[in-house]
Amino acid sequence: MNQQLTVNVITNMYQQYPAVFRRPLKQRLVRWLIWTGFTAFTVYCLAQLGFFDVGMIAEGLGKLYGVVSFMLPPAAHGRFLDFLWAIFETLGMAFIGTLLAALIALPMGFLGSKNVIGHPVFHFVLRRLFDFIRGIDALIWALVWINVVGLGPFAGILAIACSVSGELAKIFSEAIENVDRKQIDGVRASGANTIQTMRFAILPQVFPVILSTSLYYFESNTRSATILGIVGAGGIGLQLADRIRVLAWDQAALIIIMILVTVYLIDTMSNRIRHHFIKAPEIQR
Repeated sequence: MNQQLTVNVITNMYQQYPAVFRRPLKQRLVRWLIWTGFTAFTVYCLAQLGFFDVGMIAEGLGKLYGVVSFMLPPAAHGRFLDFLWAIFETLGMAFIGTLLAALIALPMGFLGSKNVIGHPVFHFVLRRLFDFIRGIDALIWALVWINVVGLGPFAGILAIACSVSGELAKIFSEAIENVDRKQIDGVRASGANTIQTMRFAILPQVFPVILSTSLYYFESNTRSATILGIVGAGGIGLQLADRIRVLAWDQAALIIIMILVTVYLIDTMSNRIRHHFIKAPEIQR
């Protein structure tokens, strides 16, 4: 009853004094200018990138139909075991690369947190180091390491570890900065030193974030390792690039299906591991 009365009063006031409920003219102009600028920039980008070239799009769709027709049905032509081994090589590359990145990022995350080391200069320099590492894409790191250690999965592992360590370090440090201060004060009040405080007050709070993020990056790096293989880092990406190069589209389709199945299995496994360690209720998918 009271809620309905309040609604009626507000409705009557809005009808009698509409100007009071209207945004000021300056705010409305700024809002319209922002949206107009955003729309104009979007249309400009679409025009420059050829989205309005109907002929080119129609020609591209025709070529896409031809490629898809060549992909069906997928076939192995006696190379299934080679593709399967390449999948395992890609998985190993993604797993070791993600593991190294997480091991590097964990101490860097603690060092880069203001509530662990509050020195502003040290914090600024370390955060800029994070930006530098994660600012270079894994593909560029792969090209660098291929020239250093040669072709093969080892270059892909180093590329993933370099690129992902900066991203994980930033995420871990931000998670550590958002922990509950009361638990830290309680552990310190019991006589714990800095290492013990990080182990018993901070790490238990950020462990779910560390685990979930690391598992997600393992799944993501499996896809990234496929791209790294195309530039010479080995794995299923190298097989896929070879099949596309010789126009063996049916074999390329089988490789793509194998990659999708692998990513699905990793996602399912990661979900079970996450719920096991975090003790969250299992969500049916």
